Amino acid sequence: MLLIVGTIRLPRANVEKAKAVMQRMILASRAEDGSLAYHYAEDMLDAGLIHMHELWHDRAALDRHFASAHIAAWRETWPALAITDRNLLPYEVSDPEPV
Repeated sequence: MLLIVGTIRLPRANVEKAKAVMQRMILASRAEDGSLAYHYAEDMLDAGLIHMHELWHDRAALDRHFASAHIAAWRETWPALAITDRNLLPYEVSDPEPV
């Protein structure tokens, strides 16, 4: 499995209008074959900092995700929403278990 963890940033004033766009993209991503988890959450202490957590079956599923129409549409909104500081890192994981 491939775990993607990271953040993006946008101005505090744009968070509300970004929520609808993010919701559409998240729901479409969760419906993809190979998507095991897909979550965005705003930082409690740093408004406009969005934490991202994704879990994919494998790299092929992630590659299909990056090629999807909903990701292209999401990326087209970045300039208008002033999204910056995209910082996502992939991690190979196997046999996750509760801590």
